[in-house]
Amino acid sequence: MSLSTADARREQEVQEDLLRLDAYRGQLNAMLQQHQFLVNSRADHLRARESLEGFERSGDSAELLVPLGGETFVRGQAVRSNEVLLGIGSGIVTEMPRPKAVEVLSDRLGKIEQAAKDLEGQMRQLEERIALLSDRLDRLTQGGSGAEGPGGRDVGGD
Repeated sequence: MSLSTADARREQEVQEDLLRLDAYRGQLNAMLQQHQFLVNSRADHLRARESLEGFERSGDSAELLVPLGGETFVRGQAVRSNEVLLGIGSGIVTEMPRPKAVEVLSDRLGKIEQAAKDLEGQMRQLEERIALLSDRLDRLTQGGSGAEGPGGRDVGGD
């Protein structure tokens, strides 16, 4: 193989790896956004569960602040009822006993935490692929063979 053919092949490998690296970074960015959504959802569900549990401990005349949006609240008082309205998806709300609502919220929290844990594992794997591919690109652009990652592992596959 002539030197110009080898250079052209190396240039093609660099371009392909740069495209792959860009795709990996895009995937990682999307995963980070999903993770942030899960963190926010977890905080909302935890707050709701803690509020319901705190409501059990409060007296009949406990005053509440009802959020209206835009950091605006009105003072209110909850009607002592064992029933809670809970969203179940697609804009549908159902009424259920307070202990059942706390149970549902706890179940949702467990699922959210597991999803976040799984996503974090996927993010770590993708970060490793990005690091390996970046190292390979460094070797290719510095004139090394770069065909394999550390330990002879091919970093090009998905």
